[in-house]
Amino acid sequence: MKHFSSFLVGVATAFAAGGDAHTAFTTLFINGVSQGDGTCVRMSNDPQTCTYPIAGVDSNDMACGVDGNQPVAFTCPASTGGKLTFEWRTWPDAEQPGSIDISHKGPCAVYAKQVQDMTKDSAAGPGWIKLWDEGYDESSGKWCTEKLIDNNGLLSFDIPSFLPGGYWLFRPELLALHDADKGDPQFYTGCSQIYIESDNTAALNVPAEYSVSIPGHVKASDPGLSFNIYSPKFPYPMPGSKVYKPVGSTSTSSRTQKQPKGLVPSNYLIKNANWVGLEVPDYSTEAGCWASSSACFDQAKTCYDSAPPSGGANCHVWENKCDDIMAACTAGNFKGPPNKGQKLQSKEPAPPSSIPDAVNAGNSRKLRARRARAMALGSS
Repeated sequence: MKHFSSFLVGVATAFAAGGDAHTAFTTLFINGVSQGDGTCVRMSNDPQTCTYPIAGVDSNDMACGVDGNQPVAFTCPASTGGKLTFEWRTWPDAEQPGSIDISHKGPCAVYAKQVQDMTKDSAAGPGWIKLWDEGYDESSGKWCTEKLIDNNGLLSFDIPSFLPGGYWLFRPELLALHDADKGDPQFYTGCSQIYIESDNTAALNVPAEYSVSIPGHVKASDPGLSFNIYSPKFPYPMPGSKVYKPVGSTSTSSRTQKQPKGLVPSNYLIKNANWVGLEVPDYSTEAGCWASSSACFDQAKTCYDSAPPSGGANCHVWENKCDDIMAACTAGNFKGPPNKGQKLQSKEPAPPSSIPDAVNAGNSRKLRARRARAMALGSS
């Protein structure tokens, strides 16, 4: 008996509706490994509208998208120099392929903001720095969003070595200009929660012209927001602040900072976005069996209730486990749980066949080489 069959129908219908719109940042990869759909990602919780553009450039939703000021349970660790890959989908649950419509031509950018407390600090507001951007590439004749489509919705970015260790929000941004000449530039964004594990302990003193507030980093009157892609006059004026490139060396420690909280627990049986299923208590009586069955279905409900638009496929996998416990109780097998502690097989979409190189790979290699030389000179 499926306790959530009617719920699943509603969820599937809502998730499918997301494909009617434009795009959403759904999935984070670290060094080519998917962290799981929705894991460590702040996105809109509404499947009906999660792919819609931000309503206005003055909205707090410009920071991390709709619902983006609300933290998610998990923060993913990544080392300095590690490659972050942001996946964009027109259908958040990957029911159909696609990243963004080809008509939605425009620039891309990556911003970041350090926070002291991922659960309390506001995403909206000051403290953001732009780490990379790209508009129209005259050598290839393509906009950044067209390159994103070529890479199956994947945008990769290396964590710069000048960013100190700690909690960070990384914010990929797309700007679609297909209706910009009519006064309707369309921004798409979301945020990933990252803990940078680094021996860089230097405070990041960013000059005022590079540190911006979001919202506030762009204005409706900016030339890049009304650019006519049908009668273009290049070069394209990139919106937002200038890309921050620090001058000088950074202070390091002999110890790499490790993440103190927000990690995915190691003892989970299956994960769906920012929910994990944990094994139910052992039992050896009828009452204990039914209590564990109930506890399992309680976890399943929490999974479905918390599932973002990227889907609840692994909630269904967990529900199957609950059905097995209930079946054992019904059959009079009161010793369990069955297959205690066994990891469950994830049913998330298949990973991409390849991950693109980081858009800032050249700069990252130069920074790592410079830092290595400085450390070698310091130890000689």
